[in-house]
Amino acid sequence: MNPSNKRDRESTPASVPVQPDKQAGESLWRVHKAERDVWSEKMLKTLVRGVKGGKWFSLIDKVYHDRTLSIAWEKVQSNAGACGVDGITVGHFDKDSEERLLAVKEHIKGGTYQPKAVKRVRIPKAGSNETRPLGIPTVIDRVVQQAVRMVLEPIYEHRFAEHSYGFRPGRSCHDALRRVSGQLADGYTHVVDIDIQGYFDTIDQERLMKLLEEDVSDGALLTIIERFLKAGVLEEEAWEMSEAGVPQGGVVSPLLSNLYLDELDHLMEAGGYAMTRYADDMVILCKSADEAKRALDCVREWMAKASLTLHPEKTHTVDMSEAEACFDFPRDWFI
Repeated sequence: MNPSNKRDRESTPASVPVQPDKQAGESLWRVHKAERDVWSEKMLKTLVRGVKGGKWFSLIDKVYHDRTLSIAWEKVQSNAGACGVDGITVGHFDKDSEERLLAVKEHIKGGTYQPKAVKRVRIPKAGSNETRPLGIPTVIDRVVQQAVRMVLEPIYEHRFAEHSYGFRPGRSCHDALRRVSGQLADGYTHVVDIDIQGYFDTIDQERLMKLLEEDVSDGALLTIIERFLKAGVLEEEAWEMSEAGVPQGGVVSPLLSNLYLDELDHLMEAGGYAMTRYADDMVILCKSADEAKRALDCVREWMAKASLTLHPEKTHTVDMSEAEACFDFPRDWFI
């Protein structure tokens, strides 16, 4: 060995392999609220660039992929919850989860997957003697709904309005309240307090499916969603057909309910109205009584088109500059 060469090598700092910026790589998934094992980098870049033809094809294989179902099951398991109409608990499902997931994968692939009816229970509404319905799907249906949600959610999170806060990843009631408080402080004292009567139970399913079809052309996936909507409800051993609405308590229901109101969100935004929405509760903050009236008229017109009805008692305008004026937002949700 040539000593001089040896000295040269020893005096030259060893090259350190350049490590990819892992944090920067992960940010793509964080920004788009996507599961890394469900959405590939290529899919996310397509989402940013715009999918060819404006519609997403071939998504069903992402739903029944082993890793997707596994992640979906982990999420359902961590959330626990009561059993559905089949009586199978999360603990019971866990005993042979691999076999159950494999079986549902084959049903989804073969187009034979059929959700079971949703068990309906009644839970009290906060601050009143009223109750609201809560739907409890079976554990396996919750797993499939979670898989569907993970596949679809980034598509819609990419376009949902900034002022929509209910049941969206990384957003909370506190965020919505901070926005409203800031607007009140800025002089938006005329409040249009809006509540949709029986929203989750009155969503027009046909209209909802058409909204989905504007973005998704995978017939197998659309069929599964429609089957969830049509699965029916079992309450006190009486089965009821689901001709309208999405079941409260369903894993994919929050995404679908936000999608249904997305057009209204952007309509109000385009009109220059300062709206904040949390699920089916929304407030529009205005600087004058005339602006508040115009905003409410705009909402009423859209609601009629969407086959929805405003609650006659809970929908009203409030002038917060008046003594003892108040409004309730958001309603019925734990903050």
